[in-house]
Amino acid sequence: MKDEYTNSLIKEKSPYLLQHAHNPVNWYPWGDDAFRKALAERKPIFLSIGYSTCHWCHVMARESFEDPEIADILNRDFVSVKVDREERPDIDAIYMRVCQMMTGAGGWPLTIIMTPEGEPFFAGTYFPPEDRGGVPGLKTILERVVMLWKKDADGIAETARKVVEALKEKPASYQIKPETVDMAYEYLRRNFDRKNGGFGSQQKFPTPHNIHFLLTYHLRRGEGEALEMVRLTLER
Repeated sequence: MKDEYTNSLIKEKSPYLLQHAHNPVNWYPWGDDAFRKALAERKPIFLSIGYSTCHWCHVMARESFEDPEIADILNRDFVSVKVDREERPDIDAIYMRVCQMMTGAGGWPLTIIMTPEGEPFFAGTYFPPEDRGGVPGLKTILERVVMLWKKDADGIAETARKVVEALKEKPASYQIKPETVDMAYEYLRRNFDRKNGGFGSQQKFPTPHNIHFLLTYHLRRGEGEALEMVRLTLER
């Protein structure tokens, strides 16, 4: 039986990429072809990173990347790129850092939206296809990005440049200032899910570094709310 769809991933060797070779999404592997197309057509890049044994990668593929309606949006308004983190751990490391910096969490599948120049302005992990339980669905996110991109691409590009600059910054020393620690705590406090524990409103993945930070902050500053966030996260 002939497959209904075949995209550029059919030429790849990675088992993970080959799993997506017959998605209706017109996936490109990471490379010049994808970036040239994005630049020529002035379209944002939709980057999805995962691996062959990742449960949520398979769920998102089945729910979203095999859905013709979502594929139509991606094919019309984005250039879509698939990366196997086991084949390109260097790319995975860069964009995992982006996701952790922008959302306070990370995991796979890793979902990044970038300018045609490759500068990220949106990051997340698993998204359901439609809005679910207060979590925006992938379709909603894509439609919002398309609307904003058409309305203010220059503003989005400026935001993306600031993200890249933040990634490039290197501290003069390894001495972390107290105000920096306080800012990190305040960020976690603002993004804490007081109903379900954890941080943010997306599908949550274990973030032991956040738990460790909050415990340390509680012990050193005597901040009771930090300990309460740890307790609620571990209980839920």
